[in-house]
Amino acid sequence: MEYFLLVPLLAFILFLHQCFFSSSNTQKRLSPPSPRKLPIIGNLHQLGSLPYRSLHKLSKKYGPLMLLHFGTKPVIVASSVDAARDIMKTHDLVWSNRPKSSMADGLFYGSKDVGFSPYGEYWRQIRSVAVLHLLSNKRAQSYRHVREEETSNMIDKIRQQCDSVIDLRDVLSCMTNNIISRVNIGRTYNEGETGIAVKALLEELLVLVGTFNIGDYIPWLKWINKINGLDSRVKKVAKDLDAFLESVIEERGLGTRKQNTVRVKLKISWTFCWKFRMERRLVFHFKEIH
Repeated sequence: MEYFLLVPLLAFILFLHQCFFSSSNTQKRLSPPSPRKLPIIGNLHQLGSLPYRSLHKLSKKYGPLMLLHFGTKPVIVASSVDAARDIMKTHDLVWSNRPKSSMADGLFYGSKDVGFSPYGEYWRQIRSVAVLHLLSNKRAQSYRHVREEETSNMIDKIRQQCDSVIDLRDVLSCMTNNIISRVNIGRTYNEGETGIAVKALLEELLVLVGTFNIGDYIPWLKWINKINGLDSRVKKVAKDLDAFLESVIEERGLGTRKQNTVRVKLKISWTFCWKFRMERRLVFHFKEIH
């Protein structure tokens, strides 16, 4: 009697075994070539200090389209024109979304920024508005004098320091920041304590945006960010950035009737604030200038 019970049990076990390995082999056949991964970290150990060189070296071995695993996250790497075209044009809708980033969530109001928000109705709306009202050729030409003035200022600065060593990276960065600041805010932040604080804030913001966050790739290790201070740095920068933007809104958005980029952004945002449930803090400012 016991033998009759063992036969169907063994058959069921063999069936599960066959189904598991069959699906696993099918998945492997459909997946791009992939280097061997380690438990937990996947292929993170193969990136090294210069990831672009490491990826180039791996692509020479595994081909123009390969599969890597950054912790628990699968990552497709395209390193040829044809592979990139297939992803960005042929299958654009499949790959159009951005991976969720805890850095973007913490720094940009839950990834509400046009560069980090997930693909969907909200992103399509803010992108179309940005292209039409903020990045159009007409608006770009309206700030031509700003670009010319700041370029002239940069040349004068280089001419004045021609007898000494010049850090071109710092000079070009200063010019770019001045153009962006004047176009968006109407003034520069180069001098005094305020200028130093704003520059330090933006530098820290850029550093954090590019910081590797272990929690994004191995979620159960995100507690490490509390120990290494990353979470507190993100919260501090987000708070300081919010305070800075508040002061800009008060100074440029409400203090003058002149049509500037801040005012345009606020007026545009008023259109979408109810539809997409934006922060009440912003709604207050939108009401003030409507």
